[in-house]
Amino acid sequence: MSRTTAMSRRTLFRYGAGGALVAASATSGRRVSGETAEATPATAAGAFELEEATFSDLQNRMRSGADTSRSLVSRYLARIDALDRRGPRLRAVIDVNPDASAIADALDAERRNGRVRGPLHGIPILIKDNIGTADRMTTTAGSLALEGSIPPADSAVARQLREAGAVLLGKTNLSEWANFRSTHASSGWSARGGQCRNPYVLDRNPSGSSSGSGTAVAANLCAAAVGSETDGSVVSPSNNCGLVGIKPTLGFVSRAGIIPIAHSQDTAGPMARCVTDAAILLAAMAGADGADPPTGAAAQHALPDFSRSLGAGGLQGLRIGVPRKGLFGQSASADRLVEAALSDLKRLGAVLVDPADIETIGDVDKSEFEVLLYEFKADLNAYLAALPAAPARPRTLADLIAFNEKNRDREMPFFGQEIFLQAEKKGPLTDKAYRKALEKDLRLTRKEGIDRSMERHRLDAFVAPTSGPASLIDLVNGDYGVGGCSTFPAVAGYPHVTVPAGFAFGLPVGISFFGRAWSDATLIRIAYAYEQTTRHRKPPRFLATAEMGAG
Repeated sequence: MSRTTAMSRRTLFRYGAGGALVAASATSGRRVSGETAEATPATAAGAFELEEATFSDLQNRMRSGADTSRSLVSRYLARIDALDRRGPRLRAVIDVNPDASAIADALDAERRNGRVRGPLHGIPILIKDNIGTADRMTTTAGSLALEGSIPPADSAVARQLREAGAVLLGKTNLSEWANFRSTHASSGWSARGGQCRNPYVLDRNPSGSSSGSGTAVAANLCAAAVGSETDGSVVSPSNNCGLVGIKPTLGFVSRAGIIPIAHSQDTAGPMARCVTDAAILLAAMAGADGADPPTGAAAQHALPDFSRSLGAGGLQGLRIGVPRKGLFGQSASADRLVEAALSDLKRLGAVLVDPADIETIGDVDKSEFEVLLYEFKADLNAYLAALPAAPARPRTLADLIAFNEKNRDREMPFFGQEIFLQAEKKGPLTDKAYRKALEKDLRLTRKEGIDRSMERHRLDAFVAPTSGPASLIDLVNGDYGVGGCSTFPAVAGYPHVTVPAGFAFGLPVGISFFGRAWSDATLIRIAYAYEQTTRHRKPPRFLATAEMGAG
């Protein structure tokens, strides 16, 4: 759950791969906090040979013998040491996989024997620390309360990535409990990982809750990463970190084994440096899963062949609506870049319908939060109850609240647990208040919202600014809003893709495409065509502060 979404409202140096590997333990939040505004880039350790490498580039290196999966793992782990543990201390990675090299060796052996599983074979991928893995990594949502917690089985996402041949390199830092603990949180902070930083400008927020995934991919600490979103937590950090992020249709990807916020909105999604890699990663994650009933709907929709979406002329004749009401006018910098993007879309053959407003925009902010409070309590209690029993391990939300109070100096040095307390007061999902709020949300975002406007204007998609440039990290007051367009597709359970659109003050800004349920392939087609023509993605320079003359 991003705290910079509409609902909340509220690097000249290049680092190389030098340095020894470090242990997987993360620095605590209290120890990192004082360094947030003081950090400056360290001396460069040399150019990083894999900078901006795509899946195709890495496959070519393994095919030619220039690299193996084992050597790629070593290079990325050394990069993590140089940038995440030392140097600018990005604090994007909360745990590294002690078995990554052995997994890579096994995949290299398969390659030598003529078996290549697909485009992810041997590719190092990071996943968010709320995505379960039944290995020697823990799954904690960034909380000290779950230190040492290992679920009984892989999440569906982790299992499918392993089957596709990916190397799970480690777990990424996140806004603790996916940014659903406090109304005054700083996105990217967790008690286990400390404050994650934006690699473009180190005193700026990477956004949440998939902050570590965004920072890690942007800084080339991995080939790509997986985040999760309830409202904005894939697309917002992708916006802030100059990435492609895909929040798929609800039911496209199984949530089984992922620490939840709310089953009506949660989904995992890929975060990558280009549309092609994001689409490949999404395809590997997608599919029906009996442990997550909404994925049964996916069986009625043939999983798209995303390769058909990655071609020239993808925008020709597509009708794209510009929903100005409520989604423009939040950030002058974002508006300026997206206005330029609209011209690019027209030049590429798209038919723009401007304006094509969604009349119910802004009408679900309060009811969305009500639904999330109810579902969080129910879903989290179910998740905790299913974990293997262990002494003093929390089994309920009430237990977590008590743990946080008991460990206030470590868990709540900057902000509290107001959202936890509100959620704990909620009753069961049979409550009339919950059912009424959920019905309202789905009606206003789907039938009377996105669907109605798309039908009226005969649209293939909408386009809008993803959000404004990244705000400053503020552990005193917490996040402040920079706008965003994530809420309606998030509440509806509809797909949403963001792509880099340019820079303001040295900070990335993204452009979003969203639409009806199961239009994921269409959105990827639009995003790819736009990306290939504009190519706004640039690697970070790890600036100490924003370039105020570059707005």
